[in-house]
Amino acid sequence: MKRFSLRLAVSLLLLATGLRAADISQLLPERLKSVVAIEFIIQTEIDRRPNTVFGTVVDERGTVILPGSVIAPGIAPDQLKDFKAYRPDSSEEFSAEYLGQDAFTGWHFVRVAEKLAKDLVPITRFAAPGATEPKLDDELWGIGLRNKEEEFMPYVLSSRVAMITRLPNRTAILGQDVAGPGLPVFTRSGQLAGLTQNSFGQNFLLFSRNQNGAPILLVNVEESSIVMLAGDVLPHLGRVPQSVTGRPISWIGIYGLQPVDPDVAKLLKLDQQSGVVLSDIMEGGPAAQAGLQDRDIVLAMDGQAFPRFRPDRVVLAYFGQEILRHRPGGTVALTILRGSERKEIKVTLGDEPKMVREASRRYFDRLGFTAREFLSLDSIVHRSKPAERSGVVVNFLKPNSPAATAGLRPDDWIREIDGAEVKDFPAAIEKLGAIEADKTRREFVLLASRSGETQVLRIKLD
Repeated sequence: MKRFSLRLAVSLLLLATGLRAADISQLLPERLKSVVAIEFIIQTEIDRRPNTVFGTVVDERGTVILPGSVIAPGIAPDQLKDFKAYRPDSSEEFSAEYLGQDAFTGWHFVRVAEKLAKDLVPITRFAAPGATEPKLDDELWGIGLRNKEEEFMPYVLSSRVAMITRLPNRTAILGQDVAGPGLPVFTRSGQLAGLTQNSFGQNFLLFSRNQNGAPILLVNVEESSIVMLAGDVLPHLGRVPQSVTGRPISWIGIYGLQPVDPDVAKLLKLDQQSGVVLSDIMEGGPAAQAGLQDRDIVLAMDGQAFPRFRPDRVVLAYFGQEILRHRPGGTVALTILRGSERKEIKVTLGDEPKMVREASRRYFDRLGFTAREFLSLDSIVHRSKPAERSGVVVNFLKPNSPAATAGLRPDDWIREIDGAEVKDFPAAIEKLGAIEADKTRREFVLLASRSGETQVLRIKLD
């Protein structure tokens, strides 16, 4: 079966490219040892959701990186269960361990069992020191894997480089899909060219609509034509998280970022570089303590002017990456434009406040929702002051439950329960737990904030 699958992969490639059979037949078997299928469960409040994704091997210990998008940001590490790994073209399963997500790259790291690791090959093996990056019209090829029912049968795609740009990493955009998202792409000689990223279509054009309003899938979500080039991949392969939460994570305390409007940039004579307009500066956070203000325009960091990015919004990802290059407690010098005056402001970075995936939470099955603690980020979302950090937030809503029927929604900020103010998470859990346990209780009332408006919801129980 395995030999047949490899022949099929070679045949598919030969249909689409000029690579000679001898080239691919010699290159593919060893490079297949750099990719694995990873299977895991996301345990939600009401079900266990199986997931299968594909990853790239990055070291001799069997460490694998997965694209950041394979796990939603709000999923807690303790909801991730039963990690398993598979070779291409095999149904034999091996245990695996989730190591966490690196904030800088966005990659999730998994380590496979030693028994499997010894048979794998890290992609660094195919990285030629000092190699030049691909050029326009160069031909690249990569690997895709079928689903579990087909024993992760490998196949090969190829395409030519249509554009090279910064997004903000050095990125090649190919004319057609070239590999599965997160999997390696190679030059004709077998040298590592980079890793595929989520396709533009997956981010922006995943669905269109026909005349009747029905969704139309525009891209194949199992393949990608976007390749982050090896020069921006290889330096970061060792960023294995120190914990499953990904900490430590540097934080500047700014939640609103926008690129400079092109007309404004022209007026300010900034059309040769990019800039970041600040807003939603967290009260008491590192940026506020340093003196940064809403509408300040950041032009440079540590003396380096921001490059000119197209599209303009790419500068926001660049700014975020540059902050994450530092550790909490480190200092960055920002050159800003405030009105017509340029200033340099030094900011001592803090540690990222507790994130949604770290928040305390509890599910109430009879009521039909999960309450989680109120976080710093919620203060920004609900336009509240840090001193108003009370109540709880709806993290999950069970469909057709009493809470859902009453009109409660995810992210609602619960301020009162039965007319009593909710001071903190423990107080809310105690109150909701008592309602849940009281089988004679037929209804209760919540006061919640949603988009700045107050909602009073009467929730009828069984």
